[in-house]
This record gives sequence, structure tokens and C-alpha cells, in this order.
Amino acid sequence: MSIVASIRRQVVPVHPEGYVFIAAFAVATLVLQWLWSPLGWVAGIMTAWCVYFFRDPARITPMREGLVVSPADGVISSIGFFVPPPELGLGDRPLQRVSVFMSVFDCHVNRAPMSGRITKMSYRAGTFVNADLDKASDDNERAGLVIDTASGRIGVVQIAGLLARRIVSFTREGETLGVGDRFGLIRFGSRVDVFLPEGVRVLVGQGSKAIAGETVLADIRASEPARSFKAG
Repeated sequence: MSIVASIRRQVVPVHPEGYVFIAAFAVATLVLQWLWSPLGWVAGIMTAWCVYFFRDPARITPMREGLVVSPADGVISSIGFFVPPPELGLGDRPLQRVSVFMSVFDCHVNRAPMSGRITKMSYRAGTFVNADLDKASDDNERAGLVIDTASGRIGVVQIAGLLARRIVSFTREGETLGVGDRFGLIRFGSRVDVFLPEGVRVLVGQGSKAIAGETVLADIRASEPARSFKAG
């Protein structure tokens, strides 16, 4: 393999949603460098961070029927039973929910947790409190979708965070997603909730790291006992 090919394999592509922001940061860097060099260096670091934030790496997604993969990069911040947002139409009974919190250093491209047809999409304006807090599920700006899969319906909710100001969707109601397909992006810190069908056992622990499109959150077809976890 040539040196050029080796370098290309290490370069992670940038999602087109980030082009405008990266260009703005770059222009600001040039202006500040001209005005005062130290500010230019700071702006240059911020430009590099912006490129890193909008990265869109390829992922290797497990394909077996019944697997629920993580829709987001980040930390599993919450696992429990919660009533889904009313606009999703999933009923008023608590469903098992897995929440993935994305910091400003995580990749923010979101991927479908299972294959299926999008039967409902919703949007609700709101505030911008820390997405790691439970009340963010009720108070923050959010966009949700319901995916009708071969194993039942699941709900996915994108929640804007403290710094986020826009949730971007790449899909429409009625379209079919494959597991691991990109369906949206949230800018600058946020959270994604996955509401699972009844009776599903979660296979990850709170505090563990998730990778969008790769980490298996649950297996709808599994009958194994619930797992326990330890840190250290």
C-alpha cells in the first residue's frame, strides 16, 4: 500500500452540514490572525475542533435481526423505564429507555438503531438545559421518530443540549431506514433516547461508551438473564 493510500485511510470525512461552520471559523481565524496573532492561534484551534466535531466516520454495523444498535456516539447516561413523549404515539405506559449523551467531542451524526419504516416524525420546540439531566427529556428542543421494525415499534428522540441550537433530519416520514443508516445530526452537545418494546433486556451498562451504528444496546430476540456490570 502506498503512503498516499495509507494517509487517505486515516482521514475521516467531514459531513456536509459542517462546511458552513468550518468556513466561518476559518475566516475568523484569518481575520484574528491579522489583528492579533495570539487570537488567531486560538481561533485556529477552534477551527480544528469544528472540523473534528463534524467528522462522519464509516461504521461496521452488525446486521442480525433483532439487534438494537446505538444511534449515537457517547456515554450511556441513563437506563430505566420512562413514559415516551406523547407526540410519538407510543402510549402512556413507561417503556424501557436507553439514553446516550453526546459531549462536544463526540461524533454527532445519528444512525438508525434498527431497520424499518418511519411511521411517525415529530418536532417540539423547547429550552436548552444540560442534555444529561432527566428533565431535558421534557423541557428541551427535541425531534422524534417511530420506526416500525420486524420486531415491533421503537422510538428514537433527538434532544438538543445546552449548546445545541438545531436538530437536522436527513429523512422523511414513510421512508425506510436500514440499521446503521444516517438519519440526522444535532449540533454541539446533545442526547439521543431509544424507547424499546416491552420485555427487551438491555445489554449495556450505565456509564459505558457507545459507538453509533456499532454498539449493541439490546437484543430483542435474546432470552439471556440481565447482565451486571462493574467499573474499574
